[in-house]
Amino acid sequence: MQTQQIDRLPLTDCRFCSLVSKTNGEDPIGTAGTCDHWLIMEIPQPWSQNIFQENATIKALISLFQEIIVKHGINLRPMLIAPDRDYSHPGFTRVLYYYRPTKLFSQFEKQEFVLPKKEAIPLVTAILKQLIQQPNDLSKFQQYQQQTSHIRELMVCTHAQVDLACGRFGTPLYRRLRKEYAPAANGKLRVWQTTHFGGHQFAPTLADLPQGCLWGHLEPEVLDSLVKRNGSVVDLRKFYRGWTGLTKFEQIAEREIWMQLGWTWLDYLKAGKVVAIEEVGQGQEADWAEVRIDYADAAPDESLSGAYEARVEVSGEVISALSSGKEMELKAVKQYRVSRLVKVE
Repeated sequence: MQTQQIDRLPLTDCRFCSLVSKTNGEDPIGTAGTCDHWLIMEIPQPWSQNIFQENATIKALISLFQEIIVKHGINLRPMLIAPDRDYSHPGFTRVLYYYRPTKLFSQFEKQEFVLPKKEAIPLVTAILKQLIQQPNDLSKFQQYQQQTSHIRELMVCTHAQVDLACGRFGTPLYRRLRKEYAPAANGKLRVWQTTHFGGHQFAPTLADLPQGCLWGHLEPEVLDSLVKRNGSVVDLRKFYRGWTGLTKFEQIAEREIWMQLGWTWLDYLKAGKVVAIEEVGQGQEADWAEVRIDYADAAPDESLSGAYEARVEVSGEVISALSSGKEMELKAVKQYRVSRLVKVE
């Protein structure tokens, strides 16, 4: 059935993985990845496919990134953003650092620095060393710190050199958000072009910070609801990749709670836990998991708190494409549903 759906795509569109994914009804939920830290740095375009290994400014950081992510197992997501004519300053580099503040949280804490280009790598190095408790001189960069915790940042992947779909679908979405929504936000919203942050089969894909939600397969008609957080959340269900404060099965359960409670849910402090999961071999995905989502009111006294328990189960498979091109690699992807959701406390 899925192959027939692929065949119904116009020949000119068959090279885009995200159209195969979307046409076949692949649900993006659970694909956001889990983050404890985001490190985002301004680097001018063009961006090559292997920008992190090839760019002279940042390739010196690769070994430190690898030590943090691979050796220490820290969930760090490095990204690059393109300088903007209105936001950026010639001769200076912007560095955004987001981090998980507590076990239960609703959005990431933010530190932003705008500093001379020659100071950017020493700053990033100090931030990274801080994560693995190595000596650092982060304090000397305080003079460059910006007070921008009130600004929401929408990050749209336009990294066509990694996958054509991100350029083809991400760029128009970025332009629309940048032209129509950012100027109307009275300085409380910025929109950026970013390098790849995973999931090009869901292009156009977007990261919403400081909340940390990821979105995919976005369409122009849902932008009002996403940006202004109004209207029915059900209309955004099929575009939600998940909240990066949780793991895959927790993200799937969390979406169901959001569907029930609406927009107010996003402001609750949250934490997730996989209580039980099917045992499978290495590289295989479980067919089911039992998860628990704890939550608390964001008010200082946390007067309202509780938990949900959910069972997540496989509901079927669809065929998706892993990357764009004339000869795409197709793969069967498991789809999941929440078969039970109970408020337990």
